[in-house]
Amino acid sequence: RLADELHMPSLPEMMFGDNILRIQHDRGFGIEFNATDALKCVNNCQGMIKVACAEEWQESRSETEHSKEVVKPYDWTYTTDYKGTLLGDTATLKVVPTTEHINTEKLKAREQIMFFEEVLLFEDELHDHGVSSLSVKIRVMPSSFFVLLRFFLRVDGVLIRMNDTRLHHEADKAYMLREYTSRESTISSLKHVPPSLFTEPNEISQYLPIKETICEKLEFPEKLEPKPEAPLE
Repeated sequence: RLADELHMPSLPEMMFGDNILRIQHDRGFGIEFNATDALKCVNNCQGMIKVACAEEWQESRSETEHSKEVVKPYDWTYTTDYKGTLLGDTATLKVVPTTEHINTEKLKAREQIMFFEEVLLFEDELHDHGVSSLSVKIRVMPSSFFVLLRFFLRVDGVLIRMNDTRLHHEADKAYMLREYTSRESTISSLKHVPPSLFTEPNEISQYLPIKETICEKLEFPEKLEPKPEAPLE
């Protein structure tokens, strides 16, 4: 079973294992986003913060009996810092740290959207005490494409966490830019924010302090070997 392979007592309630967003060059290199690899990035070895969070959750509720179900030696929130799976055998993307950021102004420019898709990878309602979800969406324009992979966690009365991976490629560049941003806040620190925003990731993100940012270039292989020609009969 996949849960055993991932060392988890259980998988998310809604696990879309067949859903994949794959971006691949005809030479074989590329990147894809899938639920199984995302769950492999759930850190089950550092559960202390998660358990402490669960204890705070228990204290915040009057009916603690049901809440005790989630205090287990694994990350019951399915928090993942997954940034995609690199593809390719002989030719692969080279990951290089960079200070270059995605040009959000270019993305705001009015341009024809040639293709758009949103793919849900997994979702769990945490025993009706919140939500944990991972989804990825892609937007393709004539000059570029943009991908947003978003992990969103809300534990009611405790915290909100959001891990975003943005991927942008401009048609004239031999690389993609990948930006990973992790944001988090306790609910007690969001007293100035209308609770109605707690369920709206796009709205609440501006109120969540940034905990970590990683900027990388995914460089295309320098030399692409020509495809072998079919042998003559």
